[in-house]
Amino acid sequence: MGSESKMVHSPMITYASMLSLLSLCPPFVILLWYTMVHADGSVLQTWDYLRQHGVQGFINFWPKPTATAWKIIACYGAFEAALQLLLPGKRVEGPISPTGNRPVYKANGVLAYAVTLVTYLGLWWFGIFNPTIVYDHLGEIFSALIFGSLVFCVLLYIKGLVAPSSTDSGSSGNIIIDFYWGMELYPRIGKNFDIKVFTNCRFGMMSWAVLAVTYCIKQYETYGTVSDSMLVNTILMLVYVTKFFWWEAGYWSTMDIAHDRAGFYICWGCLVWVPSVYTSPGMYLVNHPVTLGVQLALYILVAGVLCIYINYDCDRQRQEFRRTNGKGLVWGKAPSKIVASYTTTTGETKSSILLTSGWWGLARHFHYVPEILAAFFWTLPALFNHFLPYFYVVFLTILLLDRAKRDDDRCKSKYGKYWKLYCDKVPYRVVPGIY
Repeated sequence: MGSESKMVHSPMITYASMLSLLSLCPPFVILLWYTMVHADGSVLQTWDYLRQHGVQGFINFWPKPTATAWKIIACYGAFEAALQLLLPGKRVEGPISPTGNRPVYKANGVLAYAVTLVTYLGLWWFGIFNPTIVYDHLGEIFSALIFGSLVFCVLLYIKGLVAPSSTDSGSSGNIIIDFYWGMELYPRIGKNFDIKVFTNCRFGMMSWAVLAVTYCIKQYETYGTVSDSMLVNTILMLVYVTKFFWWEAGYWSTMDIAHDRAGFYICWGCLVWVPSVYTSPGMYLVNHPVTLGVQLALYILVAGVLCIYINYDCDRQRQEFRRTNGKGLVWGKAPSKIVASYTTTTGETKSSILLTSGWWGLARHFHYVPEILAAFFWTLPALFNHFLPYFYVVFLTILLLDRAKRDDDRCKSKYGKYWKLYCDKVPYRVVPGIY
């Protein structure tokens, strides 16, 4: 496990950041929900309420977890866990870990995604379950997720101490760091149930699609129609999540899975932050049906789909480059690359190939640019009456810029002189010509 000397930021900034996120993220989720649903999306309205009523006012509108909320979460979680275990899928190997382990996954995300949406819409269509119940109990669900996920992270910490699933585990010697960043890289229940695949993909990302559909149905049942702004928002979010599950095996090679351990940062974030913050533009639009007009709606839709496609093509290009060991074509030409050797923690020397052409010749993390722009375009249907719908875009920008720095620092430590050669060849970190 990384020691203080390996922190990206100074120890003081690192501890301050961790403690701030541990203490501020849970109440922020409730503030976000309350403002979107009960305060007309207005930060000023929520601020005035809190200024008048103080901490007691915040306690009063924090919803208590109810039996209904727990039942919805339990049914959804059990359903997704069953799909992850039982649906057929291709065997996929992840990247070799720092200690030389290679995790094996079952790639059935697309099938699980299709089954989930068809089942959810089918339950609504045949009158078995009305998704508006989820929206009507949303505050209680978020409250239950906040507390339940904290307990889940404590259990993950204990599991990492007493029963780690692999040698990619261990303690930093600091309980706060261990709880926040996690004890294990690849925690599993038994041999086949990967916990991070469940939290990140099958619970977190799947809930994004489920809630996007929920908000659309809630607006329809409230107003008797779905606004073009809600349609554009929902379609773009579903296209993005569809892209994610289509590329899910590639996601298993990213920082989230292959480098960040299973702790509060990743697991609580995917179990709580994704369903609440990532879906918030749609949450706002439920009670704010904006009419864009056909022309503007189409412009936003096309721009959003194009950004999602570019984001996908960046990841596809690098994945294909690795699959062919650098022998495939990139934009119709032989790729430019650097062969970099590195040493594992066990002392074994290995090599990787670093792509320096195509999308990856523009900037080292150029794929973050279309991802941020896609988020902007699915928020744009809310227009600019309130700032809060754009919080996710701001958050995502900060998250991805920090992730780009963390990834660069990790690669610099891993590849040494080869990373310097790579940075000389591709000098910009995220935005070509700027940063």
